[in-house]
Amino acid sequence: MNFYLQMQASDLEDISPLLEAIISFIDEGVIIFDDQGNILYQNPSAQKLLGSSNSKKITSLKDIEGFDLFTVLNKKLAKVTPPKSVEEMNEHFARFSQDVVVNGVCRFLEFNSCHACDQQGSIRLLIIKDKTDTAKLDTLLNRSQVDLITKDPAMLQLISRIEQVAPNDASVLLQGESGTGKTHIARLIHRLSRRADKPFVEVNCAAIPESLIESELFGHVKGAFTGATQNRKGRFLAADGGTLFLDEVGEIPMYLQAKLLRVIQDQEFEAVGSDKTQKVDVRIISSSNRPLRELAEAGDFRADLYYRLAVIPLHVPAVRERRGDIPLLIDHFRNKLKNKGYNTDTICSPEAMQLMLEYPWPGNVRELENAVEHALICAIDGKVLPESLPQDIQRYKQNPATVRPPTPPSPLAAPPQTTGTATAAALEQERRRIEDALKRARGNKSLAAKYLNIDRTTLWRRMRKLGM
Repeated sequence: MNFYLQMQASDLEDISPLLEAIISFIDEGVIIFDDQGNILYQNPSAQKLLGSSNSKKITSLKDIEGFDLFTVLNKKLAKVTPPKSVEEMNEHFARFSQDVVVNGVCRFLEFNSCHACDQQGSIRLLIIKDKTDTAKLDTLLNRSQVDLITKDPAMLQLISRIEQVAPNDASVLLQGESGTGKTHIARLIHRLSRRADKPFVEVNCAAIPESLIESELFGHVKGAFTGATQNRKGRFLAADGGTLFLDEVGEIPMYLQAKLLRVIQDQEFEAVGSDKTQKVDVRIISSSNRPLRELAEAGDFRADLYYRLAVIPLHVPAVRERRGDIPLLIDHFRNKLKNKGYNTDTICSPEAMQLMLEYPWPGNVRELENAVEHALICAIDGKVLPESLPQDIQRYKQNPATVRPPTPPSPLAAPPQTTGTATAAALEQERRRIEDALKRARGNKSLAAKYLNIDRTTLWRRMRKLGM
């Protein structure tokens, strides 16, 4: 028979103060509760982890704000056979993790629960561990999987801000040039949020024809328009409970922006061809490689929608603004290519590295990744030489004017006050960029769009807005 079961009641009474003292000082939360969810005992760590206090104690597992712990535990414990002895307890635990909002702060908690052994009747045991810091560290250590490799102070500050705002549901606007990693950052925000186990739905607003974007976002009913042969739920419903990422949100037509504003404000909308209002619970993350504030001031984007999208505005730096990260990114992409069978033992000559450090990288991280693959393919005798690099990089040293980085967007975290003259200048600058790209591409719009790091549909829309 187990040592503890051999002890007499008097012996237990003698050591119970010692046991309680030990339990009171451990970091794990310990709760004993009955089969109705009523808490019979909780140590100080449990009170802290669940937001309880001496003045306002949680007396039932049903009382935890925003989370019915008792119902979840019942479902988990229903799958676990009660132990018949103390020795069997470790083999009969139900374990799960959950994001819980405690005093306004999202914590990632691990719950371990079991039926007490038969001799103890209907008593249940719950042990709580705070895994918030571990989960955050795991996310940061795995950041290399989404190409957020950095030692740059501005990027590290951005990542710190991401960790701060991710647990909330406020809308986030990511501003920065194409290829800077805005999509990766949006995914990171979702993974760090309380919605991490819900859908993350991406919509490239620039890649959808203007005539179809309303149906794509809000869905349609059968017969709503020619070709609508069946009901279709849109991206908002697909993202219900989770996060919707609107990439290049500045390309959404003006006529549709009012409907988008309403669904962000009220979390309700009607599908195309329907008068039935549908409710959703969606967090919005959006991105743009153009300065939305300036577009709003010029009347090309709804100002009220801009302010709804930019509750948390974040500027993503271009690669040329963090040149110290270039060697880190090169090593990272080289390691990624190892899985594709490339020879990653190839070394980079100092001359080739210097060319890559000096190049302005108008295509940012995306262009750098392609350049690394090009260099490995064209390496000579296991060495990346200047002639192994793409021609744009080779030519830049001789004629820097052949490669001009795009005009950086305004850093919206601290937006400058612009005037109508400044806005007109920005539009004229964009017109010149498009004209230069078309001239360089000899009128080929697809090639010009590539030079501008946008797709052909986006180029067409911008030319139309500029009257070109």
